[in-house]
Formats: sequence, structure tokens, C-alpha cells
Amino acid sequence: MAQKKPGGLKDTLKTVFYAILIALGVRTVAYEPFNIPSGSMIPTLLVGDYLFVSKSSYGYSRHSLPFSLPLISDRIFFTEPKRGDVMVFKLPTDNETDYIKRIIGLPGDTVQLKNSILFINGKAVKREKVDDFIEPVGDNNFSRSPRYLETLPGGRTHYILEFTENTVFDTTPVYTVPEGHYFAMGDNRDRSRDSRFLSDVGFIPRENLVGRAEFKFFSVNGAIWEFWNWGKSIRLERFFEGIE
Repeated sequence: MAQKKPGGLKDTLKTVFYAILIALGVRTVAYEPFNIPSGSMIPTLLVGDYLFVSKSSYGYSRHSLPFSLPLISDRIFFTEPKRGDVMVFKLPTDNETDYIKRIIGLPGDTVQLKNSILFINGKAVKREKVDDFIEPVGDNNFSRSPRYLETLPGGRTHYILEFTENTVFDTTPVYTVPEGHYFAMGDNRDRSRDSRFLSDVGFIPRENLVGRAEFKFFSVNGAIWEFWNWGKSIRLERFFEGIE
């Protein structure tokens, strides 16, 4: 009697199918990888950082699912975000584009900037200059940007960059955060399109939260596929570093 041969195309396809299901499950309910394409969150996140976002941090919405399938109404298992969290969200103006910013304003808060100083609920947020942030620009060139330590209400601290106090959005009107929404800003204050730009980003609906940025697992100063340059472009000191 002929014995059935192990393996074969059918078994291979089944293995691939189950592997895809497991990967989609992990991506949906646990962690999803993201990469940083712009400098709006410098100095916290650099272009070329790769990080994991916790999908369970704020519960789940349709934006937790692949392709934002409309299978979940509003949010389930919801946990309120904390001020200072670095979060990934779907851009409210198109519900498709992934953005990453820091939560500055919670529902009911007022937020305003005066000459680049952040005011939350009418009180100035403490900040102090610590040093200059130095980053490479081209070959053998560097730029310097003033770096400040900002302390949010509740005591959480993070670094921001502030090039000047005279840009259009260094002094703003008072924003009142609606219920069920959040006000988000980039740490690179003069080079971030965020909730200050009401027609482009605006307030972030609770439904649009994707997850909280937890830690970086890879970082490269250049194209990730240019592996022949990794010897000089890999930023090993940023591997598996937490995000504050």
C-alpha cells in the first residue's frame, strides 16, 4: 500500500494561510509596526525609526482592523488615553492616513500657545532649555536646534524643539477640546502639522485612535533597503528603546 507523502502543495498553502491569520491577529489585537517618515516628532522620534504600537492601549475601533473594516462601532474595551502619550491615529480629514503625535489636550481642556509657550486650561506649561539638538544634514554638515524639557500637567516630561517664537502657530487662539476628542501636537513644534491646523488635522476623534507608541525596535539613517550602508547608517543605540 502506498503511503501518503508528507508535505506537498496543499500542506504548504495551509501553513501559509494559518501564518497569515496569526500575523493578522497579532497586528489587530496586540502590536502593529510603524515607521517614521517625517521629522515632526524630533527629537523623540527620528526619520527612519521603526516602532511597535500597542493596539490594546485604548481599546479597539474599526481603525484597529485591516483596511479599517467597519465591523466595530465607536470603540470597545476603551481605556482613556493619558496626557503625554505618543499615539498613532487616523487623520480625521481622510480617515486613512496614519499620523503620530503627542496627546496634549484631553476632552474639555483648553489649549493655547503664546509666543511658543504652551498653555493648558489657562496655565503656562513649564519648559526649560537643556541643550541644542544636533542632527546631520548631508555629508559632514550638522544643524543645531534649541531643545527644551517640557513638563505637562500631571508631571510627565518630554523634549521638544523650538526654532523660533515668531511663526504663525507659535501664538494661537484658544482651542477647546470637544468631548470624545483629543488635541495632539508634534514635539518638533515649528515643523509639525497637527491639531493647531484645524482644517488639515484638527481635533482627534476617539474612534480614530489606533494605539500608543511603545518602543523602537529598529532605526536607520537612510533607506532601510540599502543594507550595504547599514554599517554607517544603523542607529544601534535606538534599538528596543522605550518611547516617553
